[in-house]
Amino acid sequence: MNLPKPNEYAEFYSGYINEIPHDNVIKLLEDGRDELQSLIQSLPEDKGSYSYAEGKWSIKEVLGHIADVERVHSFRVMSFARGETKSLPGFEQDDYVREADFNTRSLASLADELKHLRDANIALFKSFDEKTLLRKGLSNNHMFTVRAFIFIIAGHELHHLKILKERYLGG
Repeated sequence: MNLPKPNEYAEFYSGYINEIPHDNVIKLLEDGRDELQSLIQSLPEDKGSYSYAEGKWSIKEVLGHIADVERVHSFRVMSFARGETKSLPGFEQDDYVREADFNTRSLASLADELKHLRDANIALFKSFDEKTLLRKGLSNNHMFTVRAFIFIIAGHELHHLKILKERYLGG
């Protein structure tokens, strides 16, 4: 699967696409799943509610946000792959995190959700042929291809893994 071209996604997402080191997005999704699982398993439960600064999300909230974004984008992927012609709405990430109350959950439950979500999405994404990957749809008033959202999911996770390591875990 080739990297999407800039005309396949909204400019806002270019930072996530630019995080992608190679075209093998399925391997990247598998590796990201495994790296995130290892990171979560290395954390003591009481570290989950840690935030590196006032007003910033906790580790659990970041993990929940990763799941929410993957779920929203994978719905967009499936919708466009199946030929949806209606425009799909945007979403406000801060509202989603606030309403989810991720800090009441265990790290293990978030890890489990992330793993199952990723495994299901990888199975779906592997089923697409080139024609399906290039199907387009409208989301939040912008045109996207199916493959663009797959790469955005991978880049979004890479972005937050980097932030977790650098700002939350000091490494």
